[in-house]
Amino acid sequence: MPETELPPRCDLRVQRSSEPITTVEVTCCICGTTDAEPRGSGPDYEYRTSPDVFNAVTCRRDGLVYLSPRPALSELPRIYPHDYHAFDFSSSRFSIIYRVRSRLEGYRALRWARHVPPEGRILDVGCGDGFHLDLLRTYGDRSWKLEGVDPDPRAVGAARAKGLEVHEGFVQDIDATSSFDLAILNHTIEHVDDPAAVLSRVRELLRPGGRVVITTDNTDSFDARLFRRSYWGGYHFPRHWSLFNARSMLALSEKVGLEVVELKGVVSPVNWTYSIRNLLDAHGASDRTLAWFSLSSTIALACFTVFDSLNKLVGRAALIRAVLRRPAISGG
Repeated sequence: MPETELPPRCDLRVQRSSEPITTVEVTCCICGTTDAEPRGSGPDYEYRTSPDVFNAVTCRRDGLVYLSPRPALSELPRIYPHDYHAFDFSSSRFSIIYRVRSRLEGYRALRWARHVPPEGRILDVGCGDGFHLDLLRTYGDRSWKLEGVDPDPRAVGAARAKGLEVHEGFVQDIDATSSFDLAILNHTIEHVDDPAAVLSRVRELLRPGGRVVITTDNTDSFDARLFRRSYWGGYHFPRHWSLFNARSMLALSEKVGLEVVELKGVVSPVNWTYSIRNLLDAHGASDRTLAWFSLSSTIALACFTVFDSLNKLVGRAALIRAVLRRPAISGG
């Protein structure tokens, strides 16, 4: 289970393993080719799980940014260490940040679910410790049937400890019929090995007319362009395997047969905060300085929230959100 206290930054700077990561060669998950150009590279700045430097490339055909080569599936327990933040995003660990984010994300989650009828079903894919499911349970319709799925037993254990119904494994392995009104992939699509296969399975699990909401890092954001060579927080080396912009998200949606209802920018301070942290870390900044740039840094997060709100006005917000729909026509 995850630790209850956030480890200090100095612990995260220690190299946890000197063994190289086992990697696999991959193609673009949308067009299936290797027609890509180098974009950026860097180590695991945040958790130091290996000594490797990882390479991100951009597909020339559809604009997808992806890690190539990337860690093998067998390396998942290593690249997601026990203190990974999504395994225990709690008030005891993140204090005021948790309370502020709970209010904001609770409002957002209810907006995602506004089309879900009474007794409707909602599936959170890559639910982590069940943070969003818990918000929907607290603030949403009490008749909703809420379920989650996550491949990591530590995350599943944390979610089940909250009394949530969560499947351990991949969404492709869920034995269910087309009965969900809403699927949520909140900061999930960038972590999976085959986004097209995941979305295809999600499409099968949705009722005709059902929706899926995807929130992910935006490779066309101002911060992504400014720090693209190495330090961009959205790379999250080596855990983000596929990264999108509006163009590549539209291409993926078309590939799996989902209709685009909405595609818009979303404000977030996290990638800005970590981009600065990664830059400072690479240039030998002290632990005290790095401590100002983390998920617990209220000042940095507040400042970059304001700054990214300005970026959103010009179409360069840190995140993108896609609302997609399974066609309601017969056989769709």
